[in-house]
Amino acid sequence: MGRTIDLNSDVGESFGRWRLGDDAGVLAAVTSANVACGFHAGDPLTLRRTCELAADRGVRIGAQVGYRDLAGFGRRYIAYERAELSADVLYQLGALDGIARAAGRRVEYVKPHGALYNTAVHDEEQAAAVVDAVTAYDAALPLLGLPGSALLAAGERAGLRTVREAFADRGYTAEGTLVPRAQEGALVTDPEAVAERVVRLVAEGTVVAVDGSVVRVEADSIGVHGDSPDAVRTTVAVRRALEAAGVSVRAFV
Repeated sequence: MGRTIDLNSDVGESFGRWRLGDDAGVLAAVTSANVACGFHAGDPLTLRRTCELAADRGVRIGAQVGYRDLAGFGRRYIAYERAELSADVLYQLGALDGIARAAGRRVEYVKPHGALYNTAVHDEEQAAAVVDAVTAYDAALPLLGLPGSALLAAGERAGLRTVREAFADRGYTAEGTLVPRAQEGALVTDPEAVAERVVRLVAEGTVVAVDGSVVRVEADSIGVHGDSPDAVRTTVAVRRALEAAGVSVRAFV
């Protein structure tokens, strides 16, 4: 194919004695790590260990900023005023960047998590709040999000570098958005099926939606959810399939 694509996953989401995902296994296969920042998941020690592991593996560290919602894992909508949400995102950026610097690295991009990610697809006020925080902290940081979203549009207007993301293991609607998790078809769980659809997505720029229609999806990075039961198997299968198809898997930063 002669194409290059980034492979990212959510990590650092354990909290105290509660363990979520196999970060070491996932970080062995991805090129970019969306590290939790303590608001939706992740305690300081977990985040430090995750950043150190990513640094050791040469994986880029991204700040996965989210709603202040530990109990709901950041997957419940919260109504925010723009200034308040911007301050929350800024707080998370500074915290994770400090931890990353202690590991000899730094935060190299930003990606919203969960309900904030989905809300910022359509909600211009919350999208602008995220962009406000990124530009205030470091306008050189790329912003990772859904193609065609209000978030990426706001980022482009502010002069940020925007990076389009597609999801390996999530169902798509006919409109090109993600199927809500509570609905049938939201998740694709078979690692080989996920790998096959990712190769098609990278090769043709298309994905089959839950209604059977073919949707155009342009992507610079492919996301795999690190909290899925077969996250490691899925991530490894995706990377192997891409490389077998002649795709270079490389970080976008």
